[in-house]
Amino acid sequence: MSARTFYGASLIASLLWATPLVGQTDFDAVEIRTVPLGGGIYMLVGSGGNIGLSVGEDGAFIVDDQYAPLTEKIKAAIAEVTDQAVEWVLNTHWHGDHTGGNENFGGEGALIVAHDNVYKRMNPADFADLVGRSQQAPEAALPVVTFDESITLHWNGETIHAFHVEHAHTDGDAIVHYVGADVFHMGDTYFNGRYPFIDVDSGGNIDGVIASADLVLRMAGSGTQIIPGHGELATREDLATYREMLSTVRHKVAELVRDGKSLEEAVAANPTADYDVAWETNPEGTDRFVGLIYRSLTEGR
Repeated sequence: MSARTFYGASLIASLLWATPLVGQTDFDAVEIRTVPLGGGIYMLVGSGGNIGLSVGEDGAFIVDDQYAPLTEKIKAAIAEVTDQAVEWVLNTHWHGDHTGGNENFGGEGALIVAHDNVYKRMNPADFADLVGRSQQAPEAALPVVTFDESITLHWNGETIHAFHVEHAHTDGDAIVHYVGADVFHMGDTYFNGRYPFIDVDSGGNIDGVIASADLVLRMAGSGTQIIPGHGELATREDLATYREMLSTVRHKVAELVRDGKSLEEAVAANPTADYDVAWETNPEGTDRFVGLIYRSLTEGR
């Protein structure tokens, strides 16, 4: 297998809608942890992407829904803070660790909303020109409301504003802002405390990831709480640290590209060395991160 194939496909295989990880993960052992953020907003942590939860008189509104086998546990965690059913699911992007529960919640009547490209990625049968790898989702799992640039929902007395960030983790990322509570859910544009996965095959790009961090940093204040796609609840300062790491490593990889280094040579140069102890101790993880930045800079997406 070539280096390009490895770096482009190694993690995608575990993120497809059909979630092959179901056969590898002991979901019976997973516990859903509920983190209250104030203003009727919570973060739910389990296996897969972190979930945002809004509760109130209108009904439960969740951002992302992890893996299908965890739906009943997620519903039980929600039931501990509200007796209302889940009325809305907003997907931050198409990967299966964030959309795996769509079919379950959609089948029970929840309305699913996402960026236009999430619908395309989850429904490739209708989009012959789709670039990249994805699998067909069941009809009940597909978004029924999609948007191009942004959408605002007024729910549970909260203004929930979702806006698209271009070519970041994928080509269909949405960042969600709970305006009144001063909480952001950044999906997988933000991995707190670890190197991110950039899905270049789905239109992702390191420059878009950095731009996403810049955008939220401009909007955030000292009291802002940030739900990352993966990792613990974060502050504006945490996000600024993440952004600095991304920019520094990108600059080093760009220098290697300008020097004519191949992907394999760029990885071997270990441009993440100053960060590995704090961000990633697994060499495969650091190699994958460098490889995906290299591809971001050389493939023109």
